[in-house]
Amino acid sequence: MSYPRRLAPFLSLLLLIAAGHSQIRSGIPGGFSNTGNVHVHVVFANDRAAGPYLMVQLMEGPGNNAIATTYTDDRGEAEFGAVAVGGYHVEVQGDGIQTTSSEMFEVDNRKVTQSQYVTVRRVEDTGPKPLSAKSTMISASDLNVPPKARKEVDKANEAMALHNWKKALEHLNQAISLAPQYATAYNNLGVLYAKTNDIPHEEEALKKAVAVDDHFAPALVNYGKLCLNQKNPAQAEVLLQKAANAEPTNSETLMLLAYSEYMNRHFDAAITNALQAHSSEHEHPSFVHYIAARAYQQQNQQQRALAEFQTFLLEEPKGPRADHVRADVAKIQSVNQEARTGPVQ
Repeated sequence: MSYPRRLAPFLSLLLLIAAGHSQIRSGIPGGFSNTGNVHVHVVFANDRAAGPYLMVQLMEGPGNNAIATTYTDDRGEAEFGAVAVGGYHVEVQGDGIQTTSSEMFEVDNRKVTQSQYVTVRRVEDTGPKPLSAKSTMISASDLNVPPKARKEVDKANEAMALHNWKKALEHLNQAISLAPQYATAYNNLGVLYAKTNDIPHEEEALKKAVAVDDHFAPALVNYGKLCLNQKNPAQAEVLLQKAANAEPTNSETLMLLAYSEYMNRHFDAAITNALQAHSSEHEHPSFVHYIAARAYQQQNQQQRALAEFQTFLLEEPKGPRADHVRADVAKIQSVNQEARTGPVQ
């Protein structure tokens, strides 16, 4: 099959796995006097929690001196205790988000705990993502998993956040030993192998997760991403359609499904799912508009393509992708001008 090629430079950017930074937790200066606590909430623009395993650093004053490091929990929250009175800001970074710094704030010992909200923006990180054992996206097969196995999964995720792959593998193998039908553990094992570039074992683990539960959306999405990386959009479309059926409002899943449909020349379906991702109540990747624009161009609907390119630029006005899209917009506008006035002599 001959696939459209115009998306190629975008796919390479789309499929980059954001590399999280690894640091050892450090102590916080200050004793029990003249101190306060800082509770950090990391959220997206729609106020939804940004999730676990994002690194949060407490910075002294306006500079880059990190005096403490911790990680968010499943609610996107992190805590710094016994922080000396003074001025600080926090910086949040991790897979799937843009590194973000908060405004400056004062720790005041007259307040027991101070809450700081940091709003972060997603990046189009389509690398596979681990799940917390406490995640709401649970497989039916996981309902009877013993608590010890769940603890092993969360220990593995903490180790992965620190890029301690060996320790993470030990914990995941222990979880599977305790619960041989633990879909979440197999999914996270696939994530670990993806991050260590062990593709054969990644595929093996994700196949096992899907075999345990073929309606488990996270594993279906991660397996679909792998198929896209392997230039197998036909299988990716099947997997991602199942994932979209299970989670019909998940904008990332809809984007990936639209991309696989585009690569399979299913242009009407690609447009439908790209626009559905845009209308989802969740924050959507700007790339959905690029997919829709290219699909419209394949159908020779240049004005609709132009509208989607322009929406892309509203949502992503800077960067190499925006520069590329501006060139596409200029070409369409040039053709429109020629149609009105005739070719330039």
